[in-house]
Amino acid sequence: MKTLDDLLAEGVSGRRVLVRSDLNVPLDGDRITDDGRIRASLPTITRLAEAGARVVVTAHLGRPKGAPDPKFSLKPVAARLAELLGAAVPLADDVVGPSAKSTVDSLADGGVALLENVRFDPRETSKDDAERGELAGELAALAGESGVFVSDGFGVVHRKQASVYDVALVLPGYAGGLVLTELEVLRKLTGSPDRPYVVVLGGSKVSDKLAVIESLLPKVDRLLVGGGMCFTFMAAEGLGVGDSLLEADMIDTCKRLLAESGDKIMLPADVVIADKFAADAHTETVLAAQLREGWLGLDIGPITAERYSEVIAEAATIFWNGPMGVFELAPFAEGTRAIAQAIVDSKAFSVVGGGDSAAAVRALGLPEDGFSHISTGGGASLEYLEGNPLPGIEVLERS
Repeated sequence: MKTLDDLLAEGVSGRRVLVRSDLNVPLDGDRITDDGRIRASLPTITRLAEAGARVVVTAHLGRPKGAPDPKFSLKPVAARLAELLGAAVPLADDVVGPSAKSTVDSLADGGVALLENVRFDPRETSKDDAERGELAGELAALAGESGVFVSDGFGVVHRKQASVYDVALVLPGYAGGLVLTELEVLRKLTGSPDRPYVVVLGGSKVSDKLAVIESLLPKVDRLLVGGGMCFTFMAAEGLGVGDSLLEADMIDTCKRLLAESGDKIMLPADVVIADKFAADAHTETVLAAQLREGWLGLDIGPITAERYSEVIAEAATIFWNGPMGVFELAPFAEGTRAIAQAIVDSKAFSVVGGGDSAAAVRALGLPEDGFSHISTGGGASLEYLEGNPLPGIEVLERS
């Protein structure tokens, strides 16, 4: 697989480089609430610009329905990217149309431009190879005869999409620095990680994490379960879960997992419960066996946080994916904060698996450099750990 270093060694001055970045940031209106993915994309973009490339960035935001939608415009992203680069970043009004062409044509050496949300074009996510290939060809045409493609959006490499996969069939493809770093970290987790190896899993549903649970259980020393998914495990143990999130059709699966690997799986001993899903709810902290009807669990309790923290303190390798509770609401943020702080305080090689976990680190004001690595791709990370192919990586390995 060719890399960014290989491309820079070849020389990029005056050449157009199409970069697929992952700039899918959360927005509150037109305000970016977490710019972590933009900042993670900067090193590759900066290295190319400083080497004199004409950098054309393509990215998506949200899930528009294959047509322009103002609420999913990359306008706020372009503004923030310009602030961080300290240089203007013109945003094309379209993906591959007249505005994209004129925007790219006006780039000077060392300039950076951003194409509008690539998912505004329905061909980006089409299941039809020919349709995706058509869009890929038009993206390649923007790069010109000496153009090349750099894949740096790790958060989308598990998608077989035009700007991720098909464009690398048309242009010479290279792996960007961010993609290479992510792969290196994940290989440490799937190779021979230092032990004890502890995985902390949260989030809403067991069904969303089942494949990664089954893949990781044979390899880990401890699996610490929190978030909404813990209540299905608790139900599998015969405990009442009140009005908590419950996947009834997954109870038998959880029973099987506990029977096969119960010595590795740790479940909450206590939980924070509420009479409604709201920041102003009445709350109590009860033992797991005392969760009653009419109440719902929204966070792990302090006993659990302490027990989990003790395991984390002894770990040599830690992978964390998914918050321990509804951290966005202050009364239910302490479990996630305690676990994250325990990981920061540990001496382990620690990986935060992107998504809500990465958002929680920043939202709770925890030091990002307290973790060995914060992934930009939650879904891609889990796919890799499950042993599934990543189309956006496979195509680079073939090019």
